[in-house]
Parts: sequence; structure tokens; C-alpha cells
Amino acid sequence: MREDKGVTAAGALAITGQAPAAALPWRDAWRLQARNHPWMSGGLLVSVLGVVLMLASGIAEGLAGGAEPLRLAALGGLSGFVATALGAMTGIVIGKVSSRTEDCMLGFAAGMMLAASSFSLILPGLAAAREMTGSGVLGALTVVAGLALGVLLMLGLDRFTPHEHESSGPCGPGCERVSRVWLFVLAITLHNLPEGMAIGVSFAQGDLGVGLPLTSAIAIQDIPEGLAMVLALRAAGVASLPAVLMAGASGLMEPLGALFGVGIAGGLAMAYPVGLGLAAGAMIFVVSHEVIPETHRNGHQTVATLGLMVGFAVMMFLDTALG
Repeated sequence: MREDKGVTAAGALAITGQAPAAALPWRDAWRLQARNHPWMSGGLLVSVLGVVLMLASGIAEGLAGGAEPLRLAALGGLSGFVATALGAMTGIVIGKVSSRTEDCMLGFAAGMMLAASSFSLILPGLAAAREMTGSGVLGALTVVAGLALGVLLMLGLDRFTPHEHESSGPCGPGCERVSRVWLFVLAITLHNLPEGMAIGVSFAQGDLGVGLPLTSAIAIQDIPEGLAMVLALRAAGVASLPAVLMAGASGLMEPLGALFGVGIAGGLAMAYPVGLGLAAGAMIFVVSHEVIPETHRNGHQTVATLGLMVGFAVMMFLDTALG
């Protein structure tokens, strides 16, 4: 999710925001994408319908825990936004970070996200589903269904939202209409959505033992992510202040995602373990699809892996100490 240090002539043209004359209208671009990828289109439709049903049940039930889960989710999401903004502001002080150090920081963030998915989402989801169904097998299938929904949702958003991957370049329908910088910002925004959802889902029952360790982990790893985004935007030719503002604004997806997450998991009883699985699936997808490939792109696999292991250990400690 970082940009190359140099900007090509085509990239410079993209940064101006001028689209090629042959660019398809948005509606036609999305229709063509759906026609070319029918299975992903169907998966996205299934996941969206599942999420809508869960959200509708949450609204209808008025959130079983009352206003407290909403308050906790909002505070948790805001902490993620503040941490992202803090990391972005450090970019003003830090002029340059080596790619080796940046890959280590992103590896640390990936490790915390993987551990948070395991200890603060999947394990509580399995425990809750087992208690509700009275069966370990049915409980596991319930969480697996949530994992599948999360993966389908992120896979569909990845396919149908214009953004940019470092390895494959611009992708998504209508990407030629959007500047390279904004494609990168959209990629980060997609990254932050599952983190916000995870915070909201973890507080859906008002349980601090589940929500506090997860929120702490996400806030900690948002700091290096905010810094990495500022450095990447600078490398793409964006001035320091706009880069900091863009990076900080991307963190707004976390409080919004948190409110969305508490909504989908706060209705029917079974929505809670399914929602935990959904958030875990979305986060694991982002780590595997975006973060780990980025940390290995420059040949720094060893330091990135060590950073990942440290992040995993820190999150495991937080879950034990705060859970």
C-alpha cells in the first residue's frame, strides 16, 4: 500500500485527476465488472444481503444491550481514528523512514491484526456459539459462516471499488477516472473498514473483556499505519500537510465501521458469533491480501516476519492482561 519513490509520466498524469477520454461511465464500468466476474458478484450480493439482514435485526431489537454497546463502540472507533491521526502527524516530524523499517512496522501491525482476529474475535465467537447451540460442531460452523461472509464482503468490495495495489496497480471499475493518489486513499479506507467493524462487533454485548483488548490492539497498530500512509503519499508527490490530512481522514472509517459492526451483531442472539466471525474474516483477508504482500515486496521478509511475530505476541499479552 506504499507508492514507488518515483512517479512515472503516466502516474503524474493520473495524479492530476484527468481521466482518459475513453473511460467508461461509472454504471457501465460496474456492469462490465459484474459480467466479467459473476461468481464474485454473487458472493458480494450474498454477503451484503446477510449483513443487511443482521443490521435490520439489530435495529429492530434496538440493540439488546441498550445504549451502552453503542457508546463503547463509538469510543472504540474514535480511539482508532485518533491513533491513525497521531501516526499521520508524526509524519510531519519524521522526514523519511527506510523501507526496511516501514516493512517491519507494517509486519507488526499485521501480527496484531492476526492475533486480534484469533484471540478477540474467533475464540469468543466459538465460545458464544457453542453456548447457544449446545454443540461444538454447530458452534464452529456458525463462526465459519461468519468468516465466509466477511471474506466474501471484502473480496467483493476489493473487486468493485476503484483502488490501487502496489503489485498489480490500479484496479476496480472506473479506476481510470480516479487519480492515483485517491486510488491509494480508497485502498486504505477499505483497509480500515474491517478494523472498525471488529471494534463494534466486539462491544455488541457490552463486554469489556472482549472489546478492550481488541480496541487497544487496533489503536496501537493504527499508529504505524498512519505514518506509513503519510510516507507513501509523500512518495507519490503529495505535500506534507495534505498527506497528513488525507491519512488522518482515512481513520474516520473506523468509528463509522464500529457503529456498523455493533449494529449487525447487536440484534438476534446468533448474530453475535456470526458477527465476530465476519469481522475476523474481513481482517484476516486484509492482512493476507494487502499487508503481508506489501511487507515482502522489497525483499525484507525476515524483518517483516519478526515484526509480525512481535505484534502477535503483544496482542496475545494484551488479550491476557486486559481480557
